[in-house]
Amino acid sequence: MIVRLLRFVRFSHTIFAMPFALGAMFVAADGWPPARVFALIVLAMIFARTGAMAFNRLADWNIDQRNPRTAARHKLLARGAAVGLLVCCSGAFIATTWWINWLCFLLSPVALAITFFYSLTKRFTSWSHFFLGLALAVAPVGAWLAVTGRFGLPPLVLAFAVLLWVAGFDLIYATQDYEFDRREKLHSLVVRLGIGKSLAWAQILHGAMWLALLAFGVSAGLGIWFYAGCGVMVPALVYEHRVARRLDLPAINAAFFHSNAFVGAVFVGAILCDRLGAR
Repeated sequence: MIVRLLRFVRFSHTIFAMPFALGAMFVAADGWPPARVFALIVLAMIFARTGAMAFNRLADWNIDQRNPRTAARHKLLARGAAVGLLVCCSGAFIATTWWINWLCFLLSPVALAITFFYSLTKRFTSWSHFFLGLALAVAPVGAWLAVTGRFGLPPLVLAFAVLLWVAGFDLIYATQDYEFDRREKLHSLVVRLGIGKSLAWAQILHGAMWLALLAFGVSAGLGIWFYAGCGVMVPALVYEHRVARRLDLPAINAAFFHSNAFVGAVFVGAILCDRLGAR
């Protein structure tokens, strides 16, 4: 049952947003935060993402059943169980923020609303990829607030980088559903622009994301380890886009997961090296 639940919410994809939350946390704490804060941030991330995925599955229940790529998804969990998962994870997320600080608790419904809203956007706007980016961009801001209790420029710059990064790789991912989305009259930039132009825009977005990461490093006062990490990310991004141009769906899936997981791991590793090495 647990394995089916984890597959239902694609738990492995938690690695996309988590490194950027952890990176913001390490910068805000100038190293390792207290164990309690670390644990609460990780729990909040897991609960928020799982709740958002449950909402996504419920919102797209009928659509996904008509899509050959996603039709098997709903055999993993009954609709009633998905509703229970949504309610439990949303409540657990809000409760977790209560134990973090009052600002995180007050903003927790806003964070949930942002992450849930993405699931509705393909019904009315081609910019759904950017709403997904916004949903994941909440993570570094939330982690920063959890440590400091106040807003700052670095997490906002990092959130912008995450938005661009996610929108770029979601454009690549959306090429798999081009025919289905067009037939179902669902909105995406891939349907609006075509696959070729969408892949070109994905490259532009990832280039802008890389520049935004450099701006984050400047705003956060990071050093050589972080910028070296940014350099290491480039081949992974280039590889992802080269694979995407082949329009080989299994290869796209593999490149999507491994390249983006690598970028996230390098990001958080470079920040850890920078913060711990500065001591």
